[in-house]
Amino acid sequence: MSKIIHPIPNQLDNPHSCQRCAEIGPTCCSLDPGDEDSCFPLSRPEWERIVNWSEDLGAFAESPNSPTFINTLRIFFPGENQKIAGLFPEYAWHMRLAVDQKGACLFLGSAGCKLPREMRPWYCRIFPFWVRKGKVILLNANKCLAFRETRTIRPALALFDTSTEDILQLYGQLRLAWGLP
Repeated sequence: MSKIIHPIPNQLDNPHSCQRCAEIGPTCCSLDPGDEDSCFPLSRPEWERIVNWSEDLGAFAESPNSPTFINTLRIFFPGENQKIAGLFPEYAWHMRLAVDQKGACLFLGSAGCKLPREMRPWYCRIFPFWVRKGKVILLNANKCLAFRETRTIRPALALFDTSTEDILQLYGQLRLAWGLP
């Protein structure tokens, strides 16, 4: 008998697509070992919020601001190279979420993220969406079940029970946490 998975209507818990994704994989919460340069950095406010909630300092890692990491950020924030260089000087360090030996985020559980939604990093709360030139876009993310199932913005927003306004607000909070205008 096949398992029926009912959607959870509120994204404050694990949205059904994230829960199903965690069950069947692959997920956006895991990476190939050695690809830590692709992890989005944590701002100090995000790190403090998570530490105050979990007190698990082992769930974080420091990574160097490698050329690959900096170039990735430049792709996410086009036209802001000087700001990115100021925030992430080459070969300095940044904080990120830690991963296990298989590349899974230490906060990833069988039902998705173990962190309550309001405790998650801004990037994790925005993903698989991003903002370009003031418009919400759906990232081409093959590890994301919502992307694999919908491939377009409107149905993906519905899967996460969110709106472009919500994503724009989260994106603004991410930028503020980093001191970006």
